[in-house]
Amino acid sequence: SLSRMQSAVYDQFLADFHQTYPRIELQIEVMRSSDIISSLLQKTVTVGLGLCRAPDERLDLRCFMRQRYAIFCGRHHRLFGRHGLTTNDLLAENFVSFTSDQLGDSLSPLTVFRDTRGVTGRIVAASSSLDEVRRMIFAGFGIGCLPEHIVREDLAQQRLWRLPPDEGVTDVDIQLMWLRARKMNAAEQAFLEAMERTMQRYSLTERLSMVPG
Repeated sequence: SLSRMQSAVYDQFLADFHQTYPRIELQIEVMRSSDIISSLLQKTVTVGLGLCRAPDERLDLRCFMRQRYAIFCGRHHRLFGRHGLTTNDLLAENFVSFTSDQLGDSLSPLTVFRDTRGVTGRIVAASSSLDEVRRMIFAGFGIGCLPEHIVREDLAQQRLWRLPPDEGVTDVDIQLMWLRARKMNAAEQAFLEAMERTMQRYSLTERLSMVPG
């Protein structure tokens, strides 16, 4: 799975699954989305949670989470706390970006924003870690794109400040993925079926919640 998969629904699913099937052992590895897909195709993992920009017909996909990315600055940035800003006020600002293929490709939220708005600011800091990108935005290196639901507490504590556009930049889907042709054993089948039941029970919005529903 991807790192920084924040979802109380997913956490509760794991708790319920373990209670129902206490003898099933899970092995969870954190890796880049491209590595998740490669591992699924090579049959070294059974189920993955990650980004899938170019769907492979050999994989079955179900959207587990839809993260809305928006632009933020940190408490140490000159735009912090300012109301009435427009997107044009951001075009010359320096940016903090992601380096990994998780969010660093041509369809990344920051790339979408920079390519469609005529941005002249440069990328001054980057990391493959969402936590480190968030830390550098807080520190005032530049503005940057982060998932709305992950920074709720930062906004409440006034560590970060939401910037235009009000509707955010783009949605990024985290997919539940598995190899369509793979023959699963009973434990693997139980896990996948339990995940699909959870997805039927909770809406995409509910799955972003930080507290159990």
